[in-house]
Amino acid sequence: MRQSRTTTVTSAPPPAPTGAGGGLLPARELAAAWLLIVLIAVPAWALTIGQARDMGVGPGTMGLALPLFLLLWVTMMAAMMLPSMAPVAVTWVRAIGRRSSGWTRTARTVEFVGGYLLLWTAVGLLAYAALALTGDLVEDHPTAGRWIGAAAFLLAGLYQLGPLKNVCLRHCRDPMGHLVRYAGFRRPARDLRVGLHHGAYCVGCCAGLMVVLVPLGVMNVAAMAGLAVVIFVEKLWSRGPLLARAVGIAFLVLAVLAPFQDWLLPGLQGTMRMTDDM
Repeated sequence: MRQSRTTTVTSAPPPAPTGAGGGLLPARELAAAWLLIVLIAVPAWALTIGQARDMGVGPGTMGLALPLFLLLWVTMMAAMMLPSMAPVAVTWVRAIGRRSSGWTRTARTVEFVGGYLLLWTAVGLLAYAALALTGDLVEDHPTAGRWIGAAAFLLAGLYQLGPLKNVCLRHCRDPMGHLVRYAGFRRPARDLRVGLHHGAYCVGCCAGLMVVLVPLGVMNVAAMAGLAVVIFVEKLWSRGPLLARAVGIAFLVLAVLAPFQDWLLPGLQGTMRMTDDM
C-alpha cells in the first residue's frame, strides 16, 4: 500500500528593496543613519543651488575649468545619489565599526567613501568631455542643439529599457547578497574596492538619467531634483523597475518632440536663442 506524499513548495519572497524595511539595520539605527544623511545632503543641495543660481543654465561646460567642474559635479552627485545609496553605505560602515575602532575605523570609512566618489569623479571627466563637445557643436551650428537633444533623450530612453539597467538596478535593490560578497574581498584596499564596486553599479543605475542633463542643463536645479526623486524611487519603491520603464518610454517621447520644442532643451539653447533673436 502506497502512501502519497504531497510536497508543498513555497517560493521565497522577492528581496526587499534597499532601505524599505528589508532588515539592513534596526529601526533606531536606520533612523539615526537617515538623520546623518539629511545633515550631509542638505548642505550639498544648498551649495549646488547657490552655484546654479549664479551660473544659470547654458550649453556646454559654461566656461568652467575642469577642476572646478569636477568639484561641482561631485557635490551634485552627493546631493542626488546619497539618499538612494545610503542604506547600503551605512550598513557597510556599520560592519567596519564592528571589526575596527579608532583611527582604523575612520581610515576604512574614508577609503570606502573615497572609492565611491572616485568612481563618480571618473564619470565627471566623461561628462565634462561630452559637455565640451556638445557646447562646441552648438556654438558652431546652433540648430544642431535640437538633434543633440533628441539623440540624448533617445539614448537615455533606450538605456532605461535595456538589460544593463535592470542588472544594475537589481544590485541596488537587493544589496544583502552583495554585502556578503564584499565581506569576502581581501586586503589591501578592500574598502576602496567595495566603494568602487558599489559605485559602478550606482553609475549603471543612473547612466541613462545622467545623459538627459546634456539637453536639460547640467546646472538645472529643477532637472536635478526631478532626477534625484526618480533615482530614489527606482531603488527603494517596490515597483521601482516599473517606474524605470515608464521613464524610459517618456524619454523616447521627448526624443521625438525635442527637434520641434526648444523649451525641452534649456541646456542647449544659449546660442540657439541668440540666433533666433537675430
